[in-house]
Amino acid sequence: MCGVCGCGDHSHDHDHDHGHDHHHHHGPEHAHAPGLSKTRMVQVEQDIMSANQRHADANRRVFTGQGIFVINLVSSPGSGKTTLLVKTIEALKGEFPIGVIEGDQQTGLDADRIKATGVPAYQINTGKGCHLDAHGVGHALEHLPSLRGGLLFIENVGNLVCPAGFDLGEAHKVVVLSTTEGEDKPLKYPDMFYAANLMLLNKADLLPYLDFSLETARGYAQQVHPGMACLTLSARTGEGMEEWLAWLRQGVAAAARPKVPLSEGT
Repeated sequence: MCGVCGCGDHSHDHDHDHGHDHHHHHGPEHAHAPGLSKTRMVQVEQDIMSANQRHADANRRVFTGQGIFVINLVSSPGSGKTTLLVKTIEALKGEFPIGVIEGDQQTGLDADRIKATGVPAYQINTGKGCHLDAHGVGHALEHLPSLRGGLLFIENVGNLVCPAGFDLGEAHKVVVLSTTEGEDKPLKYPDMFYAANLMLLNKADLLPYLDFSLETARGYAQQVHPGMACLTLSARTGEGMEEWLAWLRQGVAAAARPKVPLSEGT
C-alpha cells in the first residue's frame, strides 16, 4: 500500500545489474485494507517508504557513479510537460546522451512522442497506481542505453500529491505549473512544491487570454518553499526556454565532473 495515497501493491523480487535487489511495488489494491488496524496501516506505510528509500539511494549511487544528471518532472495532468520535454530534447540531443523514463497509468503515447525525437525512452504503466517508485526506475534504467555523462528525464504520472513523497534517486524534482491552472496550486499541494527545487511556469503565451498572475503564483511558491527557483516559459513558442536549457546544461556539466575523494584527515 502506498504510504502517501493508499494505492496498494502486489510485489515481486528482482535481481538487477545495479548490484542490489529490488522488491517491486507496481500494482494497485483498494485504498483501505479491510481488517488492518490503524497501527498496522502505519507500519505498512513506513515499511513501503523505507524500502523505496533504499532503492532510491541505490539508484542515486548508480547515477552518481555514471555522472548522469537526473530530473524528476512532476505536474498535474495537462500542464504541457510532455510537449516541454519534447522541445527540450530537440534542443539538447546533440550535446550529450539523453534518455527518458515515462510514467503513465495506461498507454505508451508519451513514450512514442519521445522516441520520435530519436531519443530512447522506456514506458512504465502503473495501472491504478498514481506515482512511480524507485524500484521501477532502477528496473527501467536497465532498458536504456548508456547515459554516462548525460541527462535522464523521469516524467512522472500526472499528479501533484503522491509523487512528492517518493524519492526516485533524482538530483531534482522539477514541478511544472501551467498558466491554465490556478495560481494557488502551491498552497493546495504544498508537499509537491516544497519537494521541488525548481518551478516552471509553462504556457506563458496564453497569459494575455487568462486571469493568471505570475507574481501571485511565484509568491505562493515562495510561501511554501522559500528560495525556490522559478522560470517562466512557453514550450509552444520557445519563450524563456533558453534559461531552462542553460539550467539543464549546468546540471549535466556538474554531474559529469569527476568526483575527487577526500584525502584522509580532511
